[in-house]
Amino acid sequence: MMPLIYSNSGEEQIIKRIGGSPDVKRHLENLGFTQGGKVTLISSLGGNVIVKVKESRVALDEHMAGKIMI
Repeated sequence: MMPLIYSNSGEEQIIKRIGGSPDVKRHLENLGFTQGGKVTLISSLGGNVIVKVKESRVALDEHMAGKIMI
């Protein structure tokens, strides 16, 4: 298991766990990040990432992306 920010671009991954406080978990779930769901890293620049989740593209900072374990 590793944080999403270390994923290779273009590879679809399965979310194993969402970390962080209950508020952070709820925020990420509202964006579509759920345990067992699929996520693809589109690009990474300076720690910030753009990911594809449930047919949407979402931008996350390094801190939030580090809470998503694949």
